[in-house]
Amino acid sequence: MRTPIISPIRRVRPVSMRPAPPQAGENLRGAGLMTLSMVSFGCNDAVMKFVIQDMPLYQAIFMRGAVVMVFLLALALRKGLGVLHVGSGDRMAMALRLIGEIASTLLFLNALHNMAIGNLSAIMQSLPLVVMLAGALVFGERLGWRRSSAALVGLIGVLVILRPGGELFDIWALVALGSMLMVALRDLSTRKFSRAVTTTAVAFYAAMGVTLMGAIGSAAEGWVAPSPLQLVLILLAGCFLAVGYMSAVGAMRIGEISYVAPFRYTSLLVAILAGLVLFGEWPDLWTWIGAGLVVGAGLYTILRESQLGWKR
Repeated sequence: MRTPIISPIRRVRPVSMRPAPPQAGENLRGAGLMTLSMVSFGCNDAVMKFVIQDMPLYQAIFMRGAVVMVFLLALALRKGLGVLHVGSGDRMAMALRLIGEIASTLLFLNALHNMAIGNLSAIMQSLPLVVMLAGALVFGERLGWRRSSAALVGLIGVLVILRPGGELFDIWALVALGSMLMVALRDLSTRKFSRAVTTTAVAFYAAMGVTLMGAIGSAAEGWVAPSPLQLVLILLAGCFLAVGYMSAVGAMRIGEISYVAPFRYTSLLVAILAGLVLFGEWPDLWTWIGAGLVVGAGLYTILRESQLGWKR
């Protein structure tokens, strides 16, 4: 009698817990939305850095947030206010996302006020690596040894940028790192929403949370009469931020995190160009080297994902 071969038991996630495979073209659409988001956010950062040189920080946050809320509320009214509904099953994810949104905005703008925009952006480039690794841990996305190695190289690049013990590694570098971690919390929370939650709702409540924070802060910080130029710039920053909100949420809800996240690196090009043209800032050699390692690691993950896509 032939003895049956008993295969070892493999621990497999239940079907309900496995991430749904991306549909054809979703990764590319997510990448396009992420690129649009990063360009919009980069333009917003440049405008805000210019504005907060003469305007109190929280006043600028409040005024910009009010512009974004009007834009998003008009969009919601056009679609019907039902698009702003968030069911009970999604409220915890929404709360976590709001914490990440408010904390990251506050930390980032404080760092932006005290750092060169190019250096700050270079530090923030560690975000896709953190999001990619967290996507593998939290959502079970496959991350082989090649992409894991690329993530390690990218983290080495971050250390080169920061250079612990060097002149760039000060309290504001730590504030920038804190902002990056809060953005990671924000983006990962976005992945937990059900499809019933609209992109408009996510963006609107994020803008509302940040605007309320600005209102509270400005009450304590004080208020100055804005000039006509500052009003125009705030309006422009609000438009950039609204586009950035919508496209960022859309990008994180389609495609795989490990594919979409590296397209955040486009923000570095925008930041360096804005820093040079508007503020006469230029990153030093070590910042370029570190940023090159980080961006190179991200580009490799894109290439590797393309190869895996062809095999699938």
